[in-house]
Amino acid sequence: MDMRADKVVRQTLSYIEEHIEEALSLDTIAAALNYSKFYLARTFAEETGCTIYKYIQGRRLTRAAEKLVKTQQPIVEIAYEAQYNSQQAFTLAFGRLYQVTPQAYRRKGVFYPMQPKMAGGSSAVRTHCRKGGVMAA
Repeated sequence: MDMRADKVVRQTLSYIEEHIEEALSLDTIAAALNYSKFYLARTFAEETGCTIYKYIQGRRLTRAAEKLVKTQQPIVEIAYEAQYNSQQAFTLAFGRLYQVTPQAYRRKGVFYPMQPKMAGGSSAVRTHCRKGGVMAA
């Protein structure tokens, strides 16, 4: 990872984590960081192995999984906090990543972070991007 790409990825990851509970789009992130959305999307994908959208989705679903296990908050509220417009859409996305429904995951009672935070700053970041419940290479 070259120095410029490393900086872009670190800034992007930091911005995403600071604003994860807000509506996030490529346009919003690019504007906030003063990069072209095309440059930002390409650099992030090349350096991490996943798109910004997939990373955000994975982080939100991982945070939701933690809430399912550690709180009694209704699933529909967790879904809305994760920026899903319906419990059905949330359940489908959650099932693709965790291979189980949110309700079954909650009953199991064990939190496993499927999309941990990326740290940026090393090529090892590529091994942390998950796609559909399977670790990306």
